[in-house]
Amino acid sequence: MIYNIRKFFTILSVMVLGGVLVYNCEPEPDSLGEQLFLNGAAEGNETSYDLIAYNIDNNDTIRTDAFKLLSLVSSGSTTSTAVLGAFNEKQFGKQKASYFTQVRLAANNPDFGTDAVVDSVVLVLKPIVSVDSLKTTTDESYVFPNGNVDAKKVVNTYPIKKYGKAKLNGGKLILQVNEVTEFMNGLNDIVYSDRNFDTNPTALGSKEIKNGSVSSVVITKDSDNTELFTASAPSVRIPLTASVFQTKIIDKKGQPELSDVSNFIRHFKGLKVSVVEEDGYLFQFTPNDMQLIMYYKSDKIENGVKTRPQTTYEFAIKGSNMHSAYYEYDRTNAIINDYANGNTTTGDLKLYAQGMGGNSIGIKFKEEEIAKLKKLYQDDKAAIITAKIRIYTDEATWSTPYAKPTANDFTIVQKDKDASGKETTAFTADYTSLGALFIPVRAYNTDKNPAYYDFTVTQSLKDIVESTDTYNDYKDKYFKIDLAQFAPNSSGTVAGYNYTTRAFSMLRTVFVGSDPSNQNKIQLKVTYGTKK
Repeated sequence: MIYNIRKFFTILSVMVLGGVLVYNCEPEPDSLGEQLFLNGAAEGNETSYDLIAYNIDNNDTIRTDAFKLLSLVSSGSTTSTAVLGAFNEKQFGKQKASYFTQVRLAANNPDFGTDAVVDSVVLVLKPIVSVDSLKTTTDESYVFPNGNVDAKKVVNTYPIKKYGKAKLNGGKLILQVNEVTEFMNGLNDIVYSDRNFDTNPTALGSKEIKNGSVSSVVITKDSDNTELFTASAPSVRIPLTASVFQTKIIDKKGQPELSDVSNFIRHFKGLKVSVVEEDGYLFQFTPNDMQLIMYYKSDKIENGVKTRPQTTYEFAIKGSNMHSAYYEYDRTNAIINDYANGNTTTGDLKLYAQGMGGNSIGIKFKEEEIAKLKKLYQDDKAAIITAKIRIYTDEATWSTPYAKPTANDFTIVQKDKDASGKETTAFTADYTSLGALFIPVRAYNTDKNPAYYDFTVTQSLKDIVESTDTYNDYKDKYFKIDLAQFAPNSSGTVAGYNYTTRAFSMLRTVFVGSDPSNQNKIQLKVTYGTKK
């Protein structure tokens, strides 16, 4: 009796669901047509079909102004992410990342007091670190230099999260700061990653990152345990030339240059942060956590006694400033030049996906393969249950120590052309249908060589196969895959197809493309059901 009831509901589900077998509320929507196979109500078949997969050349350029460096977070606020460093390897060549930011006063017409003199200036930069690899050292005999105060110094050291040759030169990178000499426009202006603003060739300051790590510091007075100094977040403190700030800031007290924002950002135009090295690693940091702090002394009268206490002044270099990323590429003699041909007719043999303006992957259905699926649908009443694009990392060329992408490190969108011939972009049909329930990508064997990834495109394929459209109706449709993540909105769901981390994604990977000689060539894996 139970067997007959289950069989009845199985057959009923086939009749009711028909062409919408991909829809349901399970956590793995792309596997849900399994009801077709219960008690032999239907036969399932998995077949592979060739695809046209090719490299999309983005000219190593991407929009990297403040808007694109911002990531929405679920709290409703925003954070910013940028990249610094240099990484050179034989497949992709060299990629070098620098960062520009404007500087603003904390308030217009600041009063620095009488006879103010700059002691020092530091730019504080906070890389993203591995918080679970903390090392702590304590100096109980430390003497705080400002007043020669007996103190205790506690240093917490964290390794920076790196991508590239993390151990090259012992993890050393030298950060360099230069003053910008060209007006950088406003916060809402569009800037691309090939934009290198003019700077003074003489560096304002530099600091070596030793052993690829950064530290937080707390200094407390021995006598009463009060804090003398604290840098609670792991950071790099880059000392800058004090005389420049004396001349351009302190000595301009009461003058038009400091009177309003418009004047100031044309007077002191900004800072560029870069690395000296041409090879090593890339790392991310959060620009909205940066600080530019000026330490100075000025006269102060208390009870008739003149003193010169040290005062701090923090400039505004966060949210409301224009800032942008600058990326340099050198692909001379890189192997990517031999394979990334952008062949949209038969496909490229290898696919070179790279963040920060590097290549994207394009994937098209082949006309003859769609014709086979249409015939199955029309002649055998075959219902597509799942359709996945399976792509493998290239075992021969990408056996590297660099981290492989996870399932969360990809974006996939659908491209097409409208009636006027203009290219359009949208979420895939599966994502539009299933939204937050949908798992677009699954990753396998990411700790092995090769790894592979399945991109679910079930509804996108069904829309073509189960329609009366001819090839001319879908010839402009293709998928675009990037090594990036969709950014979440205030509720934690994806904000939109154009909100991604592409502008600061450090990842790169070589995949197998449309290579007929390779058993791991990119393919469309289709599972379809036919009633017995």
